[in-house]
Amino acid sequence: MLLRIGEKIINRQKINQIIDEMFNLRSQGFSQQEVANRVGIDRTVISKLETLGEVRKGGKVALVGFPIENCEELRIMARQEGIDYSLLLSEQERWDFVQKKSGIGLFNTIMEIIATLRNYDIVIILGSNVRIKLMETLLDKEVIGIQIGESPIAENKYVDPESIKSIVQQLFRS
Repeated sequence: MLLRIGEKIINRQKINQIIDEMFNLRSQGFSQQEVANRVGIDRTVISKLETLGEVRKGGKVALVGFPIENCEELRIMARQEGIDYSLLLSEQERWDFVQKKSGIGLFNTIMEIIATLRNYDIVIILGSNVRIKLMETLLDKEVIGIQIGESPIAENKYVDPESIKSIVQQLFRS
């Protein structure tokens, strides 16, 4: 993929490889200066490219919900809207999650999920009134509770992706 610009011949594939490597290193936690030194470009180039491609600034957002009828539809919306983490389960997936683990295994997995959620600045919870209150207590983060029924909810609930999308877009505008 060569491109002529005036007297220069530009190798677009090489540029793309450097940019891919640069973003890979940045996503691994390397500073702009460290990446610049590694790939042989000026740090300001990295800054300008990041600014050019920036979708949003701000905190990390997680989406958790169960029992959800349209999990896949919400997962797709979450990816498209820049939600960093989603854990959405149908009623069957929720029961499978519980029944396929020993008592200590289930406890450890739940503790890992809570620890993971504590890394997010905002957690959107789709669930019963009881689950929302519980998550507000467990997490020392901003929790946005969207009640989809009274506890206990025993059947899948449809959640309108547009309503969640609207909330997320408001968060990212703030």
